[in-house]
Amino acid sequence: MTKSDQVPLILAPELIFDIQAVYDDIRAKAQELSGAELRAHVVAVLREGNTAGRAAIAEAFAASPFAARAVTRSYTYLTDCIVRTAIFTATEFVYPNATPTQGERIAAMAVGGYGRGEMAPFSDVDLLFLTPYKITAWAESVIETTLYILWDLRLKVGHSSRTIRDCIRLGKEDFTIRTAMLEHRFLTGDAELAGKLEEKLNKDLFAHNAREFVSAKLAERDKRHVKQGERYVVEPNVKEGKGGLRDLQSLFWIAKYLYRVQDVEELVGLGLFSAEEFDVFAKAENFLWAVRSHLHLSANRATEQLSFDQQVEVAQRMGFQDTAARRGVEVFMQEYFRHATRVGDVTRIFLSELEASQQKEEPLLERIFRRRPRVKPGFAVVHNRLQVEDPDAFLQDRLNILRLFQEGLRTGMLIHPDAMRLVTANLHLIDNKMRQDKEANRIFLDLMLKHGNPERALRRMNELGVLGAFIPEFEQIVAMMQFNMYHSYTVDEHTIQVISNYAAIERGELEDELPLSSDILRKGLSRKVLFVALLLHDIGKGREEDHSIVGARIARKLAPRFGLNKADSETVEWLVRYHLLMSDMAQKRDIADPRTVRDFAKAVKTVKRLDLLLLLTVCDIRGVGPDTWNNWKAVLLRALYGQTRKALEGGMEALSREHRGHEAKSKLRATLTDWSKADLKRETNRHYPPYWQGLHVTAHVDFAEMFRALHEGGDQSAIKICLFPDEDRDATRACFAMVDHPGIFARVAGALALVGANVVDARSYTTKDGYVADAFWIQDSEGSPFEASRLPRLEQMIRKTLNGEVVATDAFKSRDKIKKRERAFNVPTHITFDNEGSEIYTIIEVDTRDRPGLLYDLARTLAHLNVYVANAVIATYGEQVVDTFYVKDMFGLKYHSESKQRTLKKKLQEAIKEGVKRAEA
Repeated sequence: MTKSDQVPLILAPELIFDIQAVYDDIRAKAQELSGAELRAHVVAVLREGNTAGRAAIAEAFAASPFAARAVTRSYTYLTDCIVRTAIFTATEFVYPNATPTQGERIAAMAVGGYGRGEMAPFSDVDLLFLTPYKITAWAESVIETTLYILWDLRLKVGHSSRTIRDCIRLGKEDFTIRTAMLEHRFLTGDAELAGKLEEKLNKDLFAHNAREFVSAKLAERDKRHVKQGERYVVEPNVKEGKGGLRDLQSLFWIAKYLYRVQDVEELVGLGLFSAEEFDVFAKAENFLWAVRSHLHLSANRATEQLSFDQQVEVAQRMGFQDTAARRGVEVFMQEYFRHATRVGDVTRIFLSELEASQQKEEPLLERIFRRRPRVKPGFAVVHNRLQVEDPDAFLQDRLNILRLFQEGLRTGMLIHPDAMRLVTANLHLIDNKMRQDKEANRIFLDLMLKHGNPERALRRMNELGVLGAFIPEFEQIVAMMQFNMYHSYTVDEHTIQVISNYAAIERGELEDELPLSSDILRKGLSRKVLFVALLLHDIGKGREEDHSIVGARIARKLAPRFGLNKADSETVEWLVRYHLLMSDMAQKRDIADPRTVRDFAKAVKTVKRLDLLLLLTVCDIRGVGPDTWNNWKAVLLRALYGQTRKALEGGMEALSREHRGHEAKSKLRATLTDWSKADLKRETNRHYPPYWQGLHVTAHVDFAEMFRALHEGGDQSAIKICLFPDEDRDATRACFAMVDHPGIFARVAGALALVGANVVDARSYTTKDGYVADAFWIQDSEGSPFEASRLPRLEQMIRKTLNGEVVATDAFKSRDKIKKRERAFNVPTHITFDNEGSEIYTIIEVDTRDRPGLLYDLARTLAHLNVYVANAVIATYGEQVVDTFYVKDMFGLKYHSESKQRTLKKKLQEAIKEGVKRAEA
């Protein structure tokens, strides 16, 4: 928001648009052309000039990708030239008026962003045609001709025709119109009329109702933030989002309305901004305008959403390069979020101060009788905000910086803008001596442990730079974006969300949703250990080395600094190193396999660590995004926790297949009370041990009923299907019973994919008498169980595919393409073989890019290679998926041979590549 006439263009004016040469050409053509013919010629000249001018600006911008102010001014200059030429044509040649009456005067004004002199490549052209009185026939014709020329150029024009009186009246009624009028700029026409508008606006409109205008802008800002979301969302709106350009513009509008400034820099002289704050403002504004301009040019249209595919393109345009540790787009987005955070800091300080200054004095009785919070010595209450009483005395003890946040939590008060400024201006006081100070670390831990809402203090400390200064290792993850569809927040905000989740459990707010976690907390655990682990669990991100290993190293150094004893420090280090272990075991392995639980129990070693790890895992998953946690993950984690705790407390023999098989058969007999002993015996003898430990009794009942129906029917080609809405797991259980034959698992996977079902778990069990029991857990595109009303239709479509009426391979060629915005993700494929994780199966883990039909392609490839798939566990992380297969060869043996593993890996990789080509075609 600098004065547009003071901003240099990115090129010399004549290289953008030579307006004098165009005027001369039009004058010459007007000697031989008139009316529609002349207008058509002007449109052709302007179209050529507009195209050439835009190309010249874009080329210069590519060479200087951060010259945002010059670019926005250049597009404004080009637009000015086009609008002035159109009006020049209309008034001088199409509708010349040699002797205008007093009412036949017109002034063309730019308003809004165009009036401010800030235009992105595809910004709207907002015009006000000003007349002294009611619009005349001549003025109407001039305006119409001007607009037709601009429309023929495909410009997006917003226009209004008003008198000065109209402008005042409408400005009083509508704050949006008043804001647009605030940024009017004279283009061409009657300068005296434009000057009179300026005078009347300042006298009759802008001199009144300042409080209402400020309140309206603040309310508008809050409403916009609710709609757009936090500034940490991974696909931000550059213009309207939190920390975006509109926040800066709101600040300028208010400043201009209240103080009549024409440039934000003038606020420094008024004492409303420090020189450092203005510098932050200017740099953030320049960066955001550069991003917005590159975004328009990349998309070749007006778009403000920085979608994933555009993030890659804009990052490349602005010169951000890939490094060994991070992609260029991640570095770019971290820079974006850092600027968005600074915009939030600057606007919050400025607007909070204005908000306080606009508050009316409270009535006398209210001031006397209302109880104010009592603050500790050194602090004061100013406009209901926590203020520092004496800045010089405050800074004498650098620990007061931490005490400010402590007092804010204790009293529940917001921090005064001046106190925020004091902190940000003195971050250098947080040096290594202060970081090692025992009292400083005690205060810091108390912020997390003693007040019930640690996330509030941590977020404010992070925004003001205190958190990164006190923990330098944390600074690296501030505003760090993880370029994927799984994480909804930057790493620092994710960390704060994780701590917020834990605090909510402690406050009893998630009792119904997280009964196990709540119960563990009631029984007691080391809160200090858990809070430190939560704070540090992702602190190692953004390095070349695995972030869990780096984070554990950092935790080894920081935990003792925070005052933890040796044993607790070791526990924190272990939790950070293995904070993904429980999530991976639950989501990527078959927790019905005794070896899975046994290996996990050996890694955890104690119930104390198990409790801590469960809480950390739950809070971590919930902190990834608003829709990441679901009942499916809850069931998996509860099951893994319960079995592991039983093994740790009662011994590993409790996990034996035989023991669990006996339990499952007993439950089935107890449920099927109306079955004969012969039928029950046939059913319990039909299955191998893995079947009994891998499914719930409700599934055992469904399969028993289906197999009995198959036996009684005698039709070897029959397929029995049972769809069960398993709402406890947020999934639909799809059970299939049929005669076993090669490739049946792949056919079922293909049928499910074709009906739009996402498989989250799958198990296949052959029986001793030649049948197969396949159980799939599926979700719809929204990650929910299929509605009961859809199940009959779903079953019909699945049956058609299994009966061969639809060939899955052919059907996938014409459907389910990867969306454009999702194609920017680079997910390398990793295929690993594990012969230790299961007693009887080889575990093949395929980590790759998720897409429709992937499970089908992988299962079909394994079937062609005569690989028996016992079960598949599917873990999806945004655009990334980990498909884990428990397999045996055709002789029932594991795949120990390296040559066989290489063959399988090669074929699976080929199937993945072919599927990607199909999805991106």
